[in-house]
Amino acid sequence: MNALRRLWGPRPTGQPQLPAGHRLYAIGDIHGRDDLLQQLLGEIEADHAARGPARLVIVFLGDLIDRGPGSAAVVERLRTYRPDGARLVFLAGNHEEVLLRIVGGEARLVPDWLRFGGVECLHSYGVDPDRLRAMSPSRAVATVREALPAAHVQFLRSFEDSFRAGDYLFVHAGIRPGIPLEEQSRTDLRWIREPFLGDRADHGFVVVHGHTIREEVEIFQNRIGIDTGAYRYGILTALALQGTDRWFIDARQVEKIDSTLQRNRPNASALDGVSGQSG
Repeated sequence: MNALRRLWGPRPTGQPQLPAGHRLYAIGDIHGRDDLLQQLLGEIEADHAARGPARLVIVFLGDLIDRGPGSAAVVERLRTYRPDGARLVFLAGNHEEVLLRIVGGEARLVPDWLRFGGVECLHSYGVDPDRLRAMSPSRAVATVREALPAAHVQFLRSFEDSFRAGDYLFVHAGIRPGIPLEEQSRTDLRWIREPFLGDRADHGFVVVHGHTIREEVEIFQNRIGIDTGAYRYGILTALALQGTDRWFIDARQVEKIDSTLQRNRPNASALDGVSGQSG
């Protein structure tokens, strides 16, 4: 696991809190919805400006790509995003992991990747998925490599596994209960669902995560889930934190969501055996 990135402050005795002087926005799974991302970033910037001076931190919880129609646009937007005075933190999701493993030569992952969002991702980079399916495994990998700009691959490879800020831990999927933070596996941080989702034990911090879609934000004493299904329901959510305060901002699609995006939900696949969870 990569070294934890931390933004430390004094630990309070009451409500979980962020270090003094900071304001943080955590954005859930984008999944290729560049339209919603553009809207949400504008709302975050306006909210931050309206609340007065503070050190701005924006955390992206991973799964920028796949399933929605604009993976390439999302990656390019965030790769070049430079809001004044902000610290940006990008966390790796399971979808980034799989794409990078394919780029790294794991051709056996291509068929399952196409089933759980790779088709839309390829379209956004100008590749016909049907043509890819007809290729030999080695040629398919080479085609994916050729389609992705080197700057995009480098950007995705730079992502972290977790980020700690005060009494909050930010990860893509969750943690394995009962395991010390420094011993958490990368696989769990990017792929876990149970037993994390059903656990109500005090972890010593509040885990903020995406990965598991819910129609509404989930708030428990030990975790906050903010994947509200950008590609499925047309809602992209951000959790905002300052001191002991919490609030939410979202971007919502007005038009009906394309039925092909609603259906693009994975079944069990060979990836389950590789990385522990589909998703």
